[in-house]
Amino acid sequence: MTSPTPDPRILTRREGGLGTITLNRPEAINAVDLDMIEAIRGVLDAWLTDPDVQVVLFDGAGERGFSAGGDVRRLHAAVAGGEVTAAERFFRAEYTMNAFIDEYPKPIVVFADGVTMGGGIGIAGHSHVRIVTETSQLAMPETRLGFTPDAGGSWLLGAAPGRLGEFLALTCWAMGPADAIHAGFADHFVPAERLPSLHEALTTRADPSTPTELVLLFDETAEAGPIERARDWIDDAFAADTVPEIVDRLRALAADGVAEGEAVSPAAALAAIDERSPVALTVTLAAVRSSRALRGLRDALSQEFALVLWFMATQPDMAEGIRAQMVDKDRAPKWSPATLAEVTTDTVGDAFAFEPERPLFD
Repeated sequence: MTSPTPDPRILTRREGGLGTITLNRPEAINAVDLDMIEAIRGVLDAWLTDPDVQVVLFDGAGERGFSAGGDVRRLHAAVAGGEVTAAERFFRAEYTMNAFIDEYPKPIVVFADGVTMGGGIGIAGHSHVRIVTETSQLAMPETRLGFTPDAGGSWLLGAAPGRLGEFLALTCWAMGPADAIHAGFADHFVPAERLPSLHEALTTRADPSTPTELVLLFDETAEAGPIERARDWIDDAFAADTVPEIVDRLRALAADGVAEGEAVSPAAALAAIDERSPVALTVTLAAVRSSRALRGLRDALSQEFALVLWFMATQPDMAEGIRAQMVDKDRAPKWSPATLAEVTTDTVGDAFAFEPERPLFD
């Protein structure tokens, strides 16, 4: 039986040892706000010691996707209104939940079908058994919104093979199921029509009994995706030291006709980067590369927390990007500064030197 938590946008069901948490805000592609995050955390806390819950499953209501991320419209109102404390509370709750999911002692399975982006990846990407379908579209869209990949996204990006982390972070490219698995954001491909049967199998827990073993009964091998097929030129271009140098390499590759006409091409990557916030691009490149030297997800989340607070406290692009893409939807952000050439050399140092008044993890 499905029942609401104190927030009816989070539904829970316990059956046969499986506890299911359903994001129930389909009109917003299950975007999560602070109340929803706190409700999820409350359920996970309660199920920690519940012997009737042996496996946890996350899924999303509606047909459009698991979760489009955080409720950035509400976030925009807080940031634009100078209510940094309210925005900080949201990020603190979200990031500590991301770590809690990663460290949860019971197996967590997720059906990351349809749109799964930003904060949605903060839930799905740190779950233990991550399932995608033919409808899955996974992305970290933050540079398009004027800030930097968060919710542990920098940790996943830094761990992606080759220079896919830089490519995905700077372009905000959406991954289909095969590329999501190749990049390390997902584990298994299961056709959407088989998810109900997989849900039933997780409930009945017939042999084989572990979640991974059960999922393998439904897993199908997906053909290599367009991003994986583009690895050679992606690794070449995105290994450059700076964003301007990456842009120069992409221009040269595009001029040579590399991957011309392909879904993923240097020309298309160049066009995507040209629309992003120059400050966000610069800081994000450093964040992805810095994450590779960190000890684990908690360190990455702490780094992201400080960087996001820096964006909110000192940079206009975060509010402007959300306004242009999600509020007014004019798709015409006025970035400040407007070009990569205008980004000062001390920007990255300033961003990484910023310290929250209280650390993310006490």
